[in-house]
Amino acid sequence: MVERVCVLANAQLRFAVAVKDPKPSCEMTRVLHEPKSQARSLKTHGIGDCSWLVNENQMENIRLRPLSGAHAGRMPVTEGVIEVKFKEGWGHICNTGWTTKNSRVVCGMMGFPSQRTMGKKPSSLQTVYRIHSVACTGNEAHLSACSVEFSKANSSASCPDGGAAVVSCVPGPLFTQGRARRVKLNPMVRLKGGAKTGEGRVEVLKGSEWGTVCDDHWNLQSASVVCRELGFGTAKEALTGARMGQGMGPIYINEVQCRGDEKSLWDCPHKSITAEDCKHMEDASVICNIPYMGFEKSIRLTGGRTQLEGRVELLLSTGSGVRNWGLVCGDGWTSREAMVVCRQLGLGHASSGLRETWYWDSSNVTEMVLSGVKCKGNDMTLTDCQHHSVVSCKRAGAQFSAGVICSDTASDLVLNAPLVEQTVYIEDRPLHLLYCAAEENCLAKSAAQANWPYGHRRLLRFSSEIHNIGKADFRPRLGRHSWVWHECHRHYHSMDIFTYYDLLSLNGTKVADGHKASFCLEDTECHEGILKHYECANFGEQGITVGCWDLYRHDIDCQWIDITDVIPGNYILQVIINPNFEVAESDITNNAMRCNCKYDGNRVWLHKCHLGDSFSEEAEKEFEHYPGQLNNKIS
Repeated sequence: MVERVCVLANAQLRFAVAVKDPKPSCEMTRVLHEPKSQARSLKTHGIGDCSWLVNENQMENIRLRPLSGAHAGRMPVTEGVIEVKFKEGWGHICNTGWTTKNSRVVCGMMGFPSQRTMGKKPSSLQTVYRIHSVACTGNEAHLSACSVEFSKANSSASCPDGGAAVVSCVPGPLFTQGRARRVKLNPMVRLKGGAKTGEGRVEVLKGSEWGTVCDDHWNLQSASVVCRELGFGTAKEALTGARMGQGMGPIYINEVQCRGDEKSLWDCPHKSITAEDCKHMEDASVICNIPYMGFEKSIRLTGGRTQLEGRVELLLSTGSGVRNWGLVCGDGWTSREAMVVCRQLGLGHASSGLRETWYWDSSNVTEMVLSGVKCKGNDMTLTDCQHHSVVSCKRAGAQFSAGVICSDTASDLVLNAPLVEQTVYIEDRPLHLLYCAAEENCLAKSAAQANWPYGHRRLLRFSSEIHNIGKADFRPRLGRHSWVWHECHRHYHSMDIFTYYDLLSLNGTKVADGHKASFCLEDTECHEGILKHYECANFGEQGITVGCWDLYRHDIDCQWIDITDVIPGNYILQVIINPNFEVAESDITNNAMRCNCKYDGNRVWLHKCHLGDSFSEEAEKEFEHYPGQLNNKIS
């Protein structure tokens, strides 16, 4: 008889198994196997190796089988018999010693934040129990991280309590029945930049401003606290190195070390950091387990060259109750709606939203079933978006139905808000220097009645520095062959409207505006180690590389708002990048920047300049109801 000892170890645990049978039977053996993001190393001591120990009992997947047929078609499945996928097929877990801590782990894997207490239910299943007992602490991110007692394959050992383990899980607000009436959460954490629900860069709220988390010591336990706080299950992956894009605001915490049972990430031991400790290239991200909802079954793409593109078709019920496939009207369709389609299909980010699809005519579906679609961008399904109650499409015909092109990555543009605040000033510019600007509609309408070339226009000027913090380069929607040449300024416009500049009254009424055509999108500067790819000179390719930024200096034509007709007072300056969603981005909530503005007739002051999503809801409401400066002192 030869004794073989296999050791499964990681930094926190060493666990030895003595096996006296030299053959790989492994009956009633404890095995630990974790997801690849925290896989334990396998060491061998003595004769042979231990690869059979892991491979034979590796848990590949897990699912719930509804307890009764009445719940079989309801999504999500919250209650059922646990079934575990092994190499040779699905098996059950004996309910001997089953605890609520075990249920918490299983529910977390299924995408649910918590579990209900549930009595044992005897089962008449004629089954092989591959797992005879499980002992979890409740904080594990995966069942295979618990102590698990296996039987050998094809074992006929019975379950002493006579039943398979069952669980009853509590879904988060996003996944409850009647999702339109879901409760609104106000968590201290959020996810940004992810393509799918339940994934993204981790951002936490401190005071009134959002900031990121540094990835030192970032692991599944800490990531799972984030996921549960947001109403998801445990973390599937804890990502480091700004895998979901870099943030722009402050970095608040580092070296987070959660046990896994904390209610909030702020409750976990952590280290407050300074700018020298961590950079945004180290922002932490997560991918959470979410319940399976079957959303992709009611939407499809047809006619495309690959599975990532095509004409959008929806499966909707008609008046008779029969479900048929139909088209979506292309009127007003943008990349924002395309984002929702790609998310619903699980195909990542949107690359383009198309209003005409005559070149993808490969289906016999011709009826329009949805029109007037206006999405916020974070909707889970296309039918969650605002749309017409009765279909009304200006352009009939399948060739005018909506289409999408999806992509694994997307760009994400944000404005450097502090720079706007630092560079603002007023210039009285002579009319004889503004002929080209007038030709490009960069002046207020009253300029047409001015006594050209005499007189001047009063301009509110500032610099714009636009960063690409996404995972793909930002490129104009149209290729160079479609760019428009402007003789006066002697440059090409690759996008008619790249940025809106608006001056608003405190009640939101527009009192002055400006716009910036993208006559030159290029890499002005880049972060260390990143090469510039785009340059406007000599009809070069235009765009903004990931990790680079494009600087529109305050002294460039049209980099202003014409405030000649504006009376002194308190206002809001608003800048919106990519306002018509011509180019798809991973996050459109950070495209707007707003500042409080005081104009006394001779000078101007900006303060509280911030991206549209960087303040808490309460702080944003205070900003919107700001009564205005009473003097020129800004604290």
